[in-house]
Amino acid sequence: MKKKILSVLLTAAMMSTLLAGCGNGAGSADSSSDQGTAGTTDSTTDNSGTADAGSSQTDAPASAEPVTLKWAIWDEATTPYWQDLKDAYEATHDNVTIEMVDLGSTDYMTVLATELSGDGTDFDVVTIKDVPGYATLVQKNAIMALDDYIAADGVDLGKYAGATDQVTVDGKLYELPFRNDFWVVFYNKDLFDAKGVPYPTNDMTFEQYDELARKMTDTTFGSQVYGAHYHTWRSDVQLFAVLDGKHTILDGNYDYMKPYYEMVLDQEADGVCRKYTDLTTEGLHYSAAFSGGDVAMMNMGSWFIATMIANLQSGEYDSSLCGNWGIVKYPHADGVEPGSTLGTITGISVTSATDTPDAAWDFVKFVSGEEGAAVMASSGNFPAIMTDEAMDLIVNLDGFPTDDASKEALNVANLYLEVPYAENVSEINSILDTYHGSIMSGEMSIDEGIAKMNEEVTKVLGQ
Repeated sequence: MKKKILSVLLTAAMMSTLLAGCGNGAGSADSSSDQGTAGTTDSTTDNSGTADAGSSQTDAPASAEPVTLKWAIWDEATTPYWQDLKDAYEATHDNVTIEMVDLGSTDYMTVLATELSGDGTDFDVVTIKDVPGYATLVQKNAIMALDDYIAADGVDLGKYAGATDQVTVDGKLYELPFRNDFWVVFYNKDLFDAKGVPYPTNDMTFEQYDELARKMTDTTFGSQVYGAHYHTWRSDVQLFAVLDGKHTILDGNYDYMKPYYEMVLDQEADGVCRKYTDLTTEGLHYSAAFSGGDVAMMNMGSWFIATMIANLQSGEYDSSLCGNWGIVKYPHADGVEPGSTLGTITGISVTSATDTPDAAWDFVKFVSGEEGAAVMASSGNFPAIMTDEAMDLIVNLDGFPTDDASKEALNVANLYLEVPYAENVSEINSILDTYHGSIMSGEMSIDEGIAKMNEEVTKVLGQ
C-alpha cells in the first residue's frame, strides 16, 4: 500500500551524469521501465540467515584494525560522486579503505547478481540501481536485512520520505536509499511571455494543465508551438494515473489509466503535442525537443535539471531558444494534494557474504545518511535524505531558475515510487511497456490495450 508522506523538502541539482545513472521511465537508464530483470524466486524464501548475520553483529564495537570494503558501482569515470563519497568517508575513518569495483552501467544489476551468486563473492557493499534488481538480490539472499542495525543505531526512516516503506520485503529492509529523482514539469517562459499567457503554477489540476497546454499551442506551419510534450516512455502517460495514492503499476487492473490516455491522444489529434509515432520514427530525444524552443511544457524527471544547466552553460543549447526556463510541480487529479509526484531511488546494501558486516553497515549508514546527503548535494546530485543544507546548495546553483515557483517545486507532499517492490515487477513492466506502445501507435484502441494489460498482468500475478 502506498503511504501518504508528510511534506518534505526534496533536493535537486545538477548531476554530472544523466543516462548512466539509476532512474525511472521506459527505454533509458533514467526511465522506469529499463529496470533490469527481476528474479522469479519466491519472495517468501527464508531470509532469516541474512537477518541473523546482521543481528549477531550490531552490538560489537567498531574494529580499529585496518579494513578494506569492496564496493560495487557503475561508471566510475563519469560519475564523480562515487569518489566523493569514498574520500569523505575515508577522511574520517583512518582504518577503512573503500575499494570501488566498476561493473559498468550496461546490465549492471544482472552482472551484480551473477557476481553475488554462491559463496565466492568478496563484495562487502553493493549499490542497488533499480527495484527489479533489488528484488532479485533479496530473493537470492545475496544482501542482508538491515533492520537490526537500523534499530540499534536509531536510524530515522522517516527522513526518506516514505521510500523505504515501498521497498520493504515481508517486513524487512535490505537497502537504504542515498539518491532520489522525481518528476516535475519544465516550461519555457519566453513562449508564455510571447503569448501573454500566465506561467503554469505549482497547483494545477489535470484539467487546468490540459487547458493551459491548449492555450499555448500554435499549429501554424513554420511557427508551431507545442503546448506539451510527452516522451515515448510509458511513464510519461501512465504515471499521471498513479498520483492519487490509491493505485500502483502492480495493481493488475489498469482501467484507471484511461482518462490520461484519452487526454494525451486528444492532444495529439489537436496538434497540442507531437505524435508518438513521429517520435519513435525520428528518434527525437526529449532533451532535443525541449531545447529546440517550440515546447511550452514538458513533464520529465528532475535529472533533466542537470542537462539544462550544463548544456546552457556549455553553449550546447541555444539560450535564445530555451534559456529562460522554469519548473513547477506535477499536475494532480481533483482531490489529490498538490506536490504529489513519482520518484526513483538508488540504494546501497550490505552483502550476505561480507566478513566485516559492522564496517560495511557503517559505510552504508554514512552514504545514505545526512553526511552522505551533503556530499551528494555538494557535487550536484540528488540525495535521498532532504536537509536544509542540501536545499541551499541546490537552489543557489549557478543556472538553477531564480523564481520562487521553481524553488517551491522542490517541495513534495507525496512521493511514490514509480516501480514499487514485487518479485515479478520486471514482467509487469514489460507488459505495460508493450501495450502502452500499442495504444500510442494506434495499433490498439485505449480499451483494447488496457484490456490486454489487465489480462496479461493478472496472469503474472496469479503465477
